[in-house]
Amino acid sequence: MKSIKQSFSVPYEYRLHFTAGLFNESNTLFNEILCEYNKSEKVKLFFVLDDGVLKHHPNLLDSITNYCQVNSASMQYTNSIIVPGGEQSKNNSKYVDEIIKGVSVNAICRHSFVIAIGGGAVIDMAGYAAAIAHRGVKLIRIPTTTLSQNDSAVGVKNSVNALGKKNFLGTFAPPYAIINDSEFLKTLEQRDWIAGIAEAVKVSLIKDETFFKYIEDNATKLEERLNKPMQHVIYKCAEMHMEHIAQGGDPFESGSSRPLDFGHWAAHKLEQMTSYSLRHGEAVAKGIALDVTYATQMGLVSEGELSRILNTMQRIGFDLEIPVYTEKEIDILLAGIEEFREHLGGELTITLISGIGKKHDVHYIDITVMKKAIKILNEMCKINAA
Repeated sequence: MKSIKQSFSVPYEYRLHFTAGLFNESNTLFNEILCEYNKSEKVKLFFVLDDGVLKHHPNLLDSITNYCQVNSASMQYTNSIIVPGGEQSKNNSKYVDEIIKGVSVNAICRHSFVIAIGGGAVIDMAGYAAAIAHRGVKLIRIPTTTLSQNDSAVGVKNSVNALGKKNFLGTFAPPYAIINDSEFLKTLEQRDWIAGIAEAVKVSLIKDETFFKYIEDNATKLEERLNKPMQHVIYKCAEMHMEHIAQGGDPFESGSSRPLDFGHWAAHKLEQMTSYSLRHGEAVAKGIALDVTYATQMGLVSEGELSRILNTMQRIGFDLEIPVYTEKEIDILLAGIEEFREHLGGELTITLISGIGKKHDVHYIDITVMKKAIKILNEMCKINAA
């Protein structure tokens, strides 16, 4: 028998930029990014916009076309399409098809750019479409929510939902760049303002006790929409996510451990069970609260640490009650554990914590204890609400 073996490595690099008023004529950042990519020719641009963003920023499209016109020496605006915000953009394949058609009709090649502007779901969906058109056209992400600016848009994943499963279809395709524009955050509904903080709580609990202390100390300021602490939380959370992708040894998740999915087995299932009426960040907050309550019951986390964590999230504004009230609903939720294993493949690996800032992976969940944890958490939520 004969065989041929070959190996190769490909370096990836992308940048996360922070700015305000990206498409103001006086802001040179977007033009500089495109000039850095190609100094000698115009770069063709095709925009995908979240309709929720346009609702709150009705002049955005005019600002984009004007900006491209002012900088026409380096960029060529081709067209824009508007898609629904939220999970509905990931639940219907027609939006991916519309982007692919736009790529074709506007002759967007592998040296052109799809520019995705919106919340995490639109960024995910548009990134997936860009990754499969021509086997991958260039992508710039412009996330517009706290969650997408500190978490979902800063990674290398793109996805849509299919067959009733969250993120069942997807790709690993790093963007060319991500641009966080703080102006977009000013018009967010309160629930969207705080939703992304769940991801910061998550990463602090598994990696950095000092960062959790900052969130704890500034919980009320975050709830009151103070910009300075929010910008710090977004920057630190994004930095830690990007460091994990680069230094964690498994950027494309070929293994079974995914610490950044702490709290997510329950979150994904709760989103599905509520027909995505729960925001992803809201579901993640509930999932974190449940897993920390379970970890306390298993002797990994002290009652004092549990109290600190739950109190911090509640002061930020999170409702931590798990919305399952019958044995049937509880069983449906717990089926999410096996679905999580199937999504990962291989051995079940659930990330918990053994203290604030201390990641602890387990390969088995005691279902009886988890059911108890649901009831304990919901009882604590009722007491705190009273």
